[in-house]
Amino acid sequence: MTTPVDPSRTALMVMDFQPVIIANVPDAATLLAKTAGAIAQARSAGAKIVYVRVAFTAQDYAAVSPRNKTFAALSGGGYLADESPESGIHPDLAPEDGDIVVTKNRVGAFSTTKLAHILNAHDVDTLILTGIATSGVVLSTLRDAADHDYRLLVLADCCADSDPEVHRVLLEKVFPRQADIVDTAALPAIFGR
Repeated sequence: MTTPVDPSRTALMVMDFQPVIIANVPDAATLLAKTAGAIAQARSAGAKIVYVRVAFTAQDYAAVSPRNKTFAALSGGGYLADESPESGIHPDLAPEDGDIVVTKNRVGAFSTTKLAHILNAHDVDTLILTGIATSGVVLSTLRDAADHDYRLLVLADCCADSDPEVHRVLLEKVFPRQADIVDTAALPAIFGR
């Protein structure tokens, strides 16, 4: 059983839930519904909601090194261009006033953003991670957040990956070394309700 968190010092991280990314995962409708429910519970408990999206300006594309295997291929095609519909947050999970939105142009939520400073300014010490893909943004953010000494929880039913076996191995064998793995059914107890 995971011990409760202090909602006022907790952020629910909603990462890479963008239409073009969601289209690549199985059972997207269930994933969106579970994540929308998690957002509602976190908001109701008084936790911060932090959206992380990947998008590129012309300057961001120009800064991508040809050595970057993941992003070099994207830099010429305008994929996930900032302000394009594909780079927005899925409308089923739309941010509300007071939510935090961070834009990155690499895999991890901390890598090209001021996320650590933002969380510090809000006195956040606990992160609840959701996202697509488990092997991408969730893995990279979890590792970096652990190095920043955050308490970490991963909502297993609010994460997805195009490779089910990689998803399973990360949730069952890798992530538990640094995070509590829970699902949305545990949120009321986690938020002390």
